[in-house]
Amino acid sequence: MMDKTPQNGPLAGIRILDLTKLYPGPLATMMLAEMGADVIKIEDPAAPDPMRFYPPYIADQSAGFLAVNRSKRSLALNLKIPAGRDIFFKLATGADIVIEQFRPGVVDAMGIGYERAKEVHPGIIYVSLTGYGQDGPYSRQAGHDINYIGYSGILAATGTALSGPVVPGPQLADVAGGAYMTIIACLSAVWARGKTGRGQRVDVAMLDGVLPLMTLQMAHSLATQTNFAPQDAPLSGGLAHYGVYECSDGNFIALGILEEKFWKHFCNWVNRPDWTDQLFALGEEGEKLRAALVGLFKTRSRDDWTKAAAGLDVCLTPVCGIGELQHDPHLSARGMIIKQSHPVCGNISGIGMPLKFSETPGPAARPAPSLGQDTASLLSEIGFQPDEIAALQEEGVILLA
Repeated sequence: MMDKTPQNGPLAGIRILDLTKLYPGPLATMMLAEMGADVIKIEDPAAPDPMRFYPPYIADQSAGFLAVNRSKRSLALNLKIPAGRDIFFKLATGADIVIEQFRPGVVDAMGIGYERAKEVHPGIIYVSLTGYGQDGPYSRQAGHDINYIGYSGILAATGTALSGPVVPGPQLADVAGGAYMTIIACLSAVWARGKTGRGQRVDVAMLDGVLPLMTLQMAHSLATQTNFAPQDAPLSGGLAHYGVYECSDGNFIALGILEEKFWKHFCNWVNRPDWTDQLFALGEEGEKLRAALVGLFKTRSRDDWTKAAAGLDVCLTPVCGIGELQHDPHLSARGMIIKQSHPVCGNISGIGMPLKFSETPGPAARPAPSLGQDTASLLSEIGFQPDEIAALQEEGVILLA
């Protein structure tokens, strides 16, 4: 059994074999790595993670790949041949978690599925991340984020009556339904294993995982027996005092008031005490309030409104563009924008780890690895000699960077 690489962070001592690719799985495993887990990213030497080749590029590296594969070690291993599978299972004996992102049945057909893995390590946790889950009528369908949010009702609820459905800016199903749910699956199963001593398989479906984002919308719809049109649900544009407004400079401001005390503060601040009794106004009254707010916010620039509202508890904030995030003082103070040196790309920035642990802070982020960067060292850790490693390279079992 290989020694586990010393790490800092709450997940120090946890080893993860990462078979995921593209966005949701790699984002999850990167966050787990930056909580201290030793994540070994396993890729086919002849068909590595496609994200490595997706534009845009920084130098000759995919910006997307760099963004979601920090802090991992890279093993280029051909799992289609017996020698590659033997190495996988040798690694699995010293691992805690396997995370895979193939369609249902693929890992079993490859000979590396959960039933086989638990034979070599009964405590192994095997997390399977798919679009639609391991069973059900859609389970074998292909899909991506837009398909999952389409099934979930999110896409229909996003937009206006004039525009129809509008694709959201972020990939909600990939991140909230995929990456975050994968992390929850890993931590829950590790906790359960600590009590029972047994590993298990966890079925994570992005469609299932994204549905909780519609919890309030479904509750409101069932309570009112209404299928809300886009922008009509209370927190999706229906309430005038919970919406986005254009300012005099063409930028936008977000007003997000739900509590009576904040609404009173706002009405007094803008010298409109007559609006005080219009909290939760809908219908014609709500549209009159919205029209008045449209005129109000057009009188000043976004930054003027932001500065004037600072410290007033009126829930008025700027709508920031992605290019502004690196310069946000709060995000910088929170360590949410990180900078690191990459051996090929030079200095690059990215989004940092969102969880802050007082007693077990995670390790500093490391740049995303090149394909097979750690193949030799990982094989050495499980007992392979240099001549054996060279032979595996010759036989096409591995790729050495």
